Amino acid sequence: MRIGFGYDAHPLILGRKLILGGEIVPYQKGLAGHSDADVLIHSLIDALLGAAGEGDIGQHFPDNDEQYKDISSLKLLKNTYEILKRKTLTINNIDVSVVLEEPRIAPFIMSMKNNIAQVLKTSSEKINIKATTNEKMGFIGRKEGVASYCVVSLNEGTD
Repeated sequence: MRIGFGYDAHPLILGRKLILGGEIVPYQKGLAGHSDADVLIHSLIDALLGAAGEGDIGQHFPDNDEQYKDISSLKLLKNTYEILKRKTLTINNIDVSVVLEEPRIAPFIMSMKNNIAQVLKTSSEKINIKATTNEKMGFIGRKEGVASYCVVSLNEGTD
């Protein structure tokens, strides 16, 4: 078994859609970034790459490369899945915590899980997504940004 940890944070800005877990979440602001800035998927990618011993998201999908400008993070996740497949690594489980004051994302969690499961060709039952606030502390508490933490465990060999 291999374990990986990922973290990502992006500032909230006007004029962009808020995309989390590949879902558009209705809100007056979105996340700033080179890609779609989906912090949930970015933390997941970093956790998967870490567990695979394959560096980090910036090494594979640099933010100064125009091919990744405004790209869906689900496409980056698909490319990450190909790395896992080449190394015969399979998903044991995924646990994600999204930290934001608002909006509430509970109504979108099942869709997020399904998006991830489809890309990673695994069961949504192996994926857990939860949200919490930062109790009005720091940049998250001031509603200036969103962060995400992720832990994954992978198995060596096929399912």
